[in-house]
Amino acid sequence: MRIDDTDPSVIDRCRAIARVVHPNAAFARTTALRLLGVDIPWQLEDDHAIHIVTPRRGERPQRFAVTPHFCGQKQLDVVDRFGLRITSPPQTWLQVAHRLNRNSLVSLGDAMTRRKNPVTTTDALSFLMRETFKMKGLTLCREAIELIRPGTDSPMETDLRLLIVDAGLPEPLVNVPALDDEGQFLALPDLSYPRLKIAIEYDGDHHRTDPATWRRDVERRQRLEDAGWLIITATADDVIRHPNRIIARIETAINKR
Repeated sequence: MRIDDTDPSVIDRCRAIARVVHPNAAFARTTALRLLGVDIPWQLEDDHAIHIVTPRRGERPQRFAVTPHFCGQKQLDVVDRFGLRITSPPQTWLQVAHRLNRNSLVSLGDAMTRRKNPVTTTDALSFLMRETFKMKGLTLCREAIELIRPGTDSPMETDLRLLIVDAGLPEPLVNVPALDDEGQFLALPDLSYPRLKIAIEYDGDHHRTDPATWRRDVERRQRLEDAGWLIITATADDVIRHPNRIIARIETAINKR
């Protein structure tokens, strides 16, 4: 999701609410994620409440249309989007941590530092985490920050990478250009082991249903194969339903190379 794709109805609701809440208040949690244009973790997808956070209890809004929160910090870390005060991506990442598991928190961090239109950096996430001394989920954040890798294109790519790591296999690189023997660009695999010339591609449904995407995939993979690369393709079933299947294929490929 890009910032341009943010649901206009969410923006309109927040603009109306912003006129009647305390000036120190900021839109937070899933509301902030939607306003920032960041993929919502599956555990939070059904949360469509308008979340407001304030640094002091007395500033919390008492309105039925709002879910209020108290941060306890002297000053909130905020950004401006659409003329609205929103908790910054690092602040938002920290605030939703207690509702996520490790993989989802890593995936959210990857989504915030994605390859196209990133909304923050791992340095910014790390800095605010170190500056935060008391917050639910902080211990999980310290574990997750070590696994965030900037430059991803989708949450499922992150899930696939974590699946590989948790299986004890070497961690593949994320969106590193594949080059031929002369150093010429071939493709940008989702995940890869460049030294072994192994590319791991995650194919979502749009790779199959969109003709232009399918043609680009075929052409890109042909270039890789012609240059001696081995390509492993994973689908949602491989990641969610049959993880052992894709892990076995990757392990076999590594052993062959």
